[in-house]
Amino acid sequence: TGCAGPGRAVPCRAGLAELRARRDELSGRIREEEAERGRLQARIGALSERLALTSESLARHLAARSDLDRSIAETEAAYGKILESSQTLLDVLKGEIGNASKASEP
Repeated sequence: TGCAGPGRAVPCRAGLAELRARRDELSGRIREEEAERGRLQARIGALSERLALTSESLARHLAARSDLDRSIAETEAAYGKILESSQTLLDVLKGEIGNASKASEP
């Protein structure tokens, strides 16, 4: 059975040659895909590193912006209090000037 017997050796060798050719072709594809996988893994590694650096930078910038927001809010609140105090002082001063004018009238 199989390749044994008269007249079967040539077809058997041809069949084996075909299988070997398919294997060689498949081996070539495997090498190409392994190379592509290696390139992709290298790109993923580089992108992962960039992502980590960008995330760290973003966190620093967000923290700095938060600090600035807090400083701005505190400064605006203090400025508002200064304006309010200035207005109160001006009102008191106007009242004192009015009282002084009345006191100096005959």
